[in-house]
Amino acid sequence: MKGIAQIMKTANEVATEKFLAGYNCAQAVLYAYSPGLGLDGETALKVATGLGAGMARRGEVCGAVTGGILAIGLRCGRGARQDRSATEQTYQKTLELMARFEKRHGSCLCRVLLNGCDLGTAEGQAYFKEHDLFHKTCVGCVQSVVEMLSDIMDALATSKSG
Repeated sequence: MKGIAQIMKTANEVATEKFLAGYNCAQAVLYAYSPGLGLDGETALKVATGLGAGMARRGEVCGAVTGGILAIGLRCGRGARQDRSATEQTYQKTLELMARFEKRHGSCLCRVLLNGCDLGTAEGQAYFKEHDLFHKTCVGCVQSVVEMLSDIMDALATSKSG
């Protein structure tokens, strides 16, 4: 008999499938974590829509990273009845995610990750497609964030229970 972990898809599989199905990087990451964060999948997809391609194709912070930041906020962010320590913990985990991503990929900025490709222009979008940056760069960024986020979420769970 298979264990539950073998039956359920991993967050990385879910995120990769969503991304390959045409959702943006931020949507794919947040969607993969939504069940464990009390967020329904449809809401996750909607709330992360504007963050793809470095925030609406501006090339700012990678959408996979911002999707991860949203997941961190849902996991440990400050709500109405919490003190400032939740904000500090969220900032710490956000900085950890960004530092780990930068170490692996060289930057958190979409336009840098895509070697200056401007997704806000038709020429940039054509370059992106012609050079298959979706598969060569973006899929790996989504998978990296999910992997890093898994470690961060596991550490948060351990610190809460211990």
